[in-house]
Amino acid sequence: MLAEERRQKIQEIIEQNGRITVEGIVAKFEVSAVTARADLDVLSERGDLIRSHGGAVRQLNPAVDYPVHFKETIHHAEKVRIGHAAARLVKPHQSIILDSGSTTAQVARHLKSARILPLTVITNAMNIVYELVESESISLIMIGGILRPASSSFVGPQAERMLQDLHADHFFLAVDGLHPDEGFSTPDILEAQLNNVMIRVANEVTVVADASKFNRRSLSLIGKIQCAQRIITDSRVDEETVAKLRAKGLEVIVV
Repeated sequence: MLAEERRQKIQEIIEQNGRITVEGIVAKFEVSAVTARADLDVLSERGDLIRSHGGAVRQLNPAVDYPVHFKETIHHAEKVRIGHAAARLVKPHQSIILDSGSTTAQVARHLKSARILPLTVITNAMNIVYELVESESISLIMIGGILRPASSSFVGPQAERMLQDLHADHFFLAVDGLHPDEGFSTPDILEAQLNNVMIRVANEVTVVADASKFNRRSLSLIGKIQCAQRIITDSRVDEETVAKLRAKGLEVIVV
């Protein structure tokens, strides 16, 4: 079978099943893992699929609220680098807000390993709490409210009221859509409302988003571009978009 024929069949499997693994390609097409990864890389560069940890998935709809455990497999290496860069902005004795998301989970992971202590972390996300619960000298404040099963996080009026009485030095915001003209967005209306309160109670806002989130709009607007001070993203972002964001006064950190 020619390489292009194999890639077409791989694309058909992804369209049908939603995803495919490297191991699955090796078994079905009797090729090496190196060849399987190369095929996925070619299809990814064409925009036919999204590379995930150990395989690939079909292109995602920004208006769909995907489970956080699934999003953790997408652009994993990029999110690790973003999380590391974000953690370096934090200083001991600060209070920070970590929004729900797979990228903010990487921020939490790097904060734990860097041992930037003491620290207060405010979050509405259960995966953030699980990540930091055993960390010494990190005080955790869990925001309660209505559970969003997809993200394992809490939203709603109760969460907003609790946040209104708090203050943070820094807010790290994960988004599903980032458009230079329209702003930051998420699939969930209540999440957007809670994020807006988080922005208001924080001195500084840093958006953590891999390049796949750029130039697209999700369902609910969180806020305009100017509500953040900086964006941390990965090297796949196009230079024109970066220049447009910097012209609007944002610091853009590319990792």
